[in-house]
Amino acid sequence: MGFALENHSRENRLPILTVTDVEKIYAGGRSGVAALQGVSLVCEAGDFISLMGPSGCGKSSLLHILGGIDRPTRGTVTLDGLHLESLDAEAMTEVRRKKIGFVFQFFNLLPTLSVSENVTLPLLLDGASEREANSRAQALLQRVGLEARAAHYPAELSGGEMQRTAVARALIAKPQLVLADEPTGNLDSDNGQQVMQLLTEINRDLGVTIILATHSIEAAHFSHRIIRMRDGMIEKIENRTED
Repeated sequence: MGFALENHSRENRLPILTVTDVEKIYAGGRSGVAALQGVSLVCEAGDFISLMGPSGCGKSSLLHILGGIDRPTRGTVTLDGLHLESLDAEAMTEVRRKKIGFVFQFFNLLPTLSVSENVTLPLLLDGASEREANSRAQALLQRVGLEARAAHYPAELSGGEMQRTAVARALIAKPQLVLADEPTGNLDSDNGQQVMQLLTEINRDLGVTIILATHSIEAAHFSHRIIRMRDGMIEKIENRTED
């Protein structure tokens, strides 16, 4: 059994993610610290968006709220018809397992598990059989060029290989949305290029919606839209022409 997602055309797409007037205020000082101030955006199925801006602009805070890791102080986030801000912890955990994949700057691989075991873990935690999990992992590792490294451990991998393992893990549950927080931040330019090319192929071939937070203009140029943020607000949206 291979790994496949429905291939989505970029024509006539429907919104998969809607963010409306989101604010995030953290405790501190006399009136708190405003990380996000009235952010609104619409992300269509199969989109590829980069969030850019200086440190402290709110892009990571926004990514955490989109992934249900944090909750907005005000505003709404709707993913595939579900209002994330209104879900309880158990329901939000289920949404993250089934609908959202995460790729982090520091890989977040478990050092005592092999590459294959790291990739299958989310699916096994969600109740899938070992046979199904192993079948999907094998297909994904082949896709990301790591089938020969399946039995290796994270300490035996290069940075680029660890991040490609993390991408495979993010895709194992066939999510609708992948959130990537500085996925090239710990990689050299060649490995960063390879990871971004991999994300581009996944977006194009599998129809997975990707939102990327990055400081790298080279990484951002792989996306369809660049959203520039400053002081917790969207400053500018740049639509990029596809080749």
